[in-house]
Amino acid sequence: MQKIIRWYDYITINIYYFALTARSQVLTPLVVPLLVQQFVGEETKGTSYGNLRLYSLMIALLVQALMGMLSDRSTSKWGRRRPFIFVGAILESFVFIAIGIIASRMDGMAGYWALFAAIIVSMITSNTAHGAAQGLIPDLVPENLRGRFSGVKAFFELPAPLIFVSFVISKMISAGNIWAALITLIVVLLLCMLLTMFVKETPQQKAPYPMDWKPLVRLLAMTAAFTVIILGSGQLVKYLISLTSGMSEAAGNILTGLIALIGMAIAVGLGTWASLAISLGGEAKKDSSFTWWVINRLAFLVGATNLAGFVLYFIQEKFNYVGEQAAVPASMLTMFVGVAILISSLPAGWLTDKFGKKPMIAFSGFLATIGTILVTTSNGIPMLYVGGLLIGLAMGVFYAANWALGTDIVPKEQAGRYLGLSNVAGAGAGAIGAYIGGPIGDGRGYVLLMTVYGILFLISNLALLWIKDPSSKKA
Repeated sequence: MQKIIRWYDYITINIYYFALTARSQVLTPLVVPLLVQQFVGEETKGTSYGNLRLYSLMIALLVQALMGMLSDRSTSKWGRRRPFIFVGAILESFVFIAIGIIASRMDGMAGYWALFAAIIVSMITSNTAHGAAQGLIPDLVPENLRGRFSGVKAFFELPAPLIFVSFVISKMISAGNIWAALITLIVVLLLCMLLTMFVKETPQQKAPYPMDWKPLVRLLAMTAAFTVIILGSGQLVKYLISLTSGMSEAAGNILTGLIALIGMAIAVGLGTWASLAISLGGEAKKDSSFTWWVINRLAFLVGATNLAGFVLYFIQEKFNYVGEQAAVPASMLTMFVGVAILISSLPAGWLTDKFGKKPMIAFSGFLATIGTILVTTSNGIPMLYVGGLLIGLAMGVFYAANWALGTDIVPKEQAGRYLGLSNVAGAGAGAIGAYIGGPIGDGRGYVLLMTVYGILFLISNLALLWIKDPSSKKA
């Protein structure tokens, strides 16, 4: 435990989250969608992007858990976490160079598959560093200061990188200069890594516990089962949507939207049940509230995560932007969402204590739906940003209230184990929404797809009916 905390420790321990968020906000909503569009064309861009997201996120889920476990046991003279952060950042820089080469020299499906491979490798290198970085605060910060350090971490994770990407990197991409954007990202990544190297870690002489591969095997089985369920749901949705091809546009859109909602709901419910059954075994049946809590979290995040993932294609369609022109409004919308999350997350904790966890979660679902309606019906960019603000406010409330409810539900003696399984919602949300949603955007448009995500916020509220809140007076 590091006993003496200096002012710069708040920066060095948390600065790498700036790089991680900058990376995700440059690649996921901007560079990757544009390159997929460039390589595969308009007709299948959503489907191709969804396939890439599915497999890359499943890889990320596995690698982050593995690297967290390996860094726990590291006996390097550099310390437990910094070697992984150093190696991850250096290798990630080479991946960004590879993406630049792919973007400038390749085309067609060869370019797409090269990009696919590069993003898979990027997920491995990024999560090598991310899995280790998450251990810095628990390792080095006294318990009475962890709230302050977490606050600084939130600043580096949300508003700071979002503002930077919106006002600096997005303009490079909008001008068609992907190389400049990637080089800037490499500089950010390496600077944040070098600052993290100033963290003072005390090397451990031996691993704190014997290596136990059983949790990783369970995680591998859980990920495989979740992936199969998503693939099955996606194929079923594609088949059913193909039957609407001869219908009128209005009838086809309504039926497609309904099929998409049912398919995503099946993937959320069945995927959560299978994942928790593999991870927890019989324990999952003792109290179904935890399962329904994960379902509520996953359903909400499917909408929230994929609104951002497909926002570039949506803006192109809605406002007739061409290619990179949509990069600036797309990143600005993401920034408004991020700042709103930061603004609402702190008062949301107080409101949750005052009005109850489930009512605030339900409120967040309704507010996110209203925000999505404003986004999908907006006639101009300003109204688009207003809708984004409402979605961001809803997400801030949801994160606070949903997590508070989860910490009440899980067994206290196994809180880390149970809450760690909430990562299923984080990775699964992007995979479900992108893989199932991509073909819908290709076939029926991205306005319809965004509408589906908005309705999914409401569907997430249904899970609250089966969750027992131990802290409520009724319970």
